[in-house]
Amino acid sequence: MLETSARLLRLLSLLQSRRDWGGPELAERLGVTARTVRRDVERLRALGYPVHAAPGTAGGYRLGAGAALPPLLLDDEEAVAVALCLRTGAGGTVEGIEETSVRALAKLEQVLPSRLRHRVQSMQAVTVQRRRPGPTVNQQVLTVLGAACRDREQLRFDYRDHGGAASRRTVEPYRLVHHGRRWYLLAYDVERADWRTFRVDRIEPKPPAGPRFTPRELPDDAAAYVAEGVTSRAYRFQAVVVLHAPAEAVARYAWAGFGTVTARDESSCELRTGFESLDALAMYVGMLGVPFEVREPRELADHLRTVAARLARAADAANPVSPADR
Repeated sequence: MLETSARLLRLLSLLQSRRDWGGPELAERLGVTARTVRRDVERLRALGYPVHAAPGTAGGYRLGAGAALPPLLLDDEEAVAVALCLRTGAGGTVEGIEETSVRALAKLEQVLPSRLRHRVQSMQAVTVQRRRPGPTVNQQVLTVLGAACRDREQLRFDYRDHGGAASRRTVEPYRLVHHGRRWYLLAYDVERADWRTFRVDRIEPKPPAGPRFTPRELPDDAAAYVAEGVTSRAYRFQAVVVLHAPAEAVARYAWAGFGTVTARDESSCELRTGFESLDALAMYVGMLGVPFEVREPRELADHLRTVAARLARAADAANPVSPADR
């Protein structure tokens, strides 16, 4: 009986870890026959877990949604991660989850083993989170987008761009990325036949979800692709600048969404950034405080001379040369 119970818990943990499982794969993981897997699935159903099965060679098992939330099985590291995320979620960028996060955290801490509760409480005791200004996203919208990414279902939504223009989009959603205190959706725009990055706080989903799609090959690094898009491609002037300083020395100027820094060697790096005006672009690269070379665009190199002359005139006006010093 104990062996069967332990196997049921293991089976339940596997079913909760991902959406679909093949019967032979589950049998291999559990070290039992496919027939035993079928019997264990029936036991889980008798306990109230809605396990769906699809027949045939391409079939398998899926843990569905029931009338009530079933118990979730978490290992030690997962439990600590969930607790810390709930703690930070109480003051994060998702609208309307503060109180819910606190309630969920209280329930989780109540059942945590003492060794894990001590780890979580130690982190909480020394962590201070400051609420930062900026747009928040509706938790329901975030959930809808996350489910569409997970289930590989097309999504339709109304979208407002940075200029306020509205459009209806049909996309294949792939990843949600949190960057620079904002949430972004990386998706393949079906009508434009290209990858696009959308700010989640500007998205208004239009249910129901569309048909399931065959996944495309993602950009090499989804987070880096989104970061480059929101820091350069979305702006009128896009710049590539070589900085004569180690990447770690200037990366702090890019963390908040103003650019992406890539190391070239131990003493130099490349900055990609974008702004709506050349003045803002010149001010940004100038404030980095390190020698640099402009690779793109040519307009920025020319504008730097204009800015340099303007700054020189301002310096001369603040410290005029007296006749005695001439």
